[in-house]
Amino acid sequence: MPVSATPETSTTWKLDAAHSLVEFAVRHLMISTVKGRFGEVRGTVVTGDENFSDAAVDITIDTASIDTRQPDRDAHLKSADFFDVEKYPAMTFRSTRVEAAGTGTLRIVGQLTIRDVTKEVALSVTPEGRGRDPWGGERAGFSATARINRRDFGLTWNQALETGGFVVGDEIKITIDVELVRS
Repeated sequence: MPVSATPETSTTWKLDAAHSLVEFAVRHLMISTVKGRFGEVRGTVVTGDENFSDAAVDITIDTASIDTRQPDRDAHLKSADFFDVEKYPAMTFRSTRVEAAGTGTLRIVGQLTIRDVTKEVALSVTPEGRGRDPWGGERAGFSATARINRRDFGLTWNQALETGGFVVGDEIKITIDVELVRS
């Protein structure tokens, strides 16, 4: 559902990219986990509620900013086998509703688009704190997690192993830490 606040009562928060991080983890060769991150993320959160219980979240991630600390792997992930960054330079998340999920936690449900596929995804969100910065601005921090199946988004490249199984696992664990600045 969209934000219930009117423009006169809503507050816009901008994502502070220098203090925010989007990471992922995926199984490799069925025996270890490879982690990576996206270095370029931007977005806004609009809310009429001090607890963010009616938040409208709009996040964009630059797919070419992927970094797994291994240039050859990053090049493969940027190729048409995975993100196809030339054709799909960004992935997006746009919330559709916010639900209470326990003491102080939220469940933010929205539409995640990767490549040209959009699916509903639920983020488990924990507020990490809120306060004034030394320059008089107001900031809020949040952590979020989710799990997706990469195949649901058309990320289907894989290679079978002689011993059984595959090179790349299907489940992707997503971890997000954001710092927002009140506009």
